[in-house]
Amino acid sequence: MKKISFVILTWNSDKYITNCIESINTICNFCTQIIIVDNGSTDNTVNILNKYQENKNIEIVFLPKNYGTTKSRNIALNKVNSDTDYICILDSDTVINSNAIDILAEYLEKHPETAIVGPSMTNERGEKQIPYRKFPSWRIKILKAFPNKKMNEKGQILENYLEESITDEFECDYLISACWLMRYDIYKKLGGLDEKIFYSPEDVEYCMRAKSQGYKIVHLRKAKIIHIYQRISKKKLISKVNLSHLLGIRYVLKKYKKFLKEYRR
Repeated sequence: MKKISFVILTWNSDKYITNCIESINTICNFCTQIIIVDNGSTDNTVNILNKYQENKNIEIVFLPKNYGTTKSRNIALNKVNSDTDYICILDSDTVINSNAIDILAEYLEKHPETAIVGPSMTNERGEKQIPYRKFPSWRIKILKAFPNKKMNEKGQILENYLEESITDEFECDYLISACWLMRYDIYKKLGGLDEKIFYSPEDVEYCMRAKSQGYKIVHLRKAKIIHIYQRISKKKLISKVNLSHLLGIRYVLKKYKKFLKEYRR
């Protein structure tokens, strides 16, 4: 039986984490390892996670404060069993199912040129989300950072692909990291997340890294999960989260300037 390791971060996730963990426990076609890193939650998340402490396939790390996305995920990634076949990076506000994981894993087995594969997503009301995106530019990110609805929507239009261009197996620039599946051997080649980025765009950076090394990023429409989308950003332009994100964008665009110049030709 194939082995899969789930990497999950929590931060004030008491409304979501139980459903996320229990959905993983329904997976029957894989031996599962679940690694959860809590980023200094101040709600009831810690108490909920403590109830899973005696579960042999779940390892939980409690951090004293929020160390951000990349450092915390790397702590979890460093605990992945070396004999695992797949790593699934998963947000705490997701609900997955065995069928979706089967579809994603089967695709990776048949397509060794693919680094990361991800599913379709809807929220709990069935409303569609867009996990596949174009690589960002300054224009897109500044528009999306504004709390003004019209400007924000314009940024999203520029970032997203035309709906009619989306196929059942769609190669995109990057996938949001709410649910990634990748083979363990490819993770070892690419390495961990870039800790010079605190919160985001760690997903953009990692997909650029994979693309720059010749790998593909693929969205599979028929694999479907629920992503509630727990918002942690503020509804204002100058917030710590938005500032951190914009600094991350500046860093990534500079780091991959040469690659992007060639890629966008």
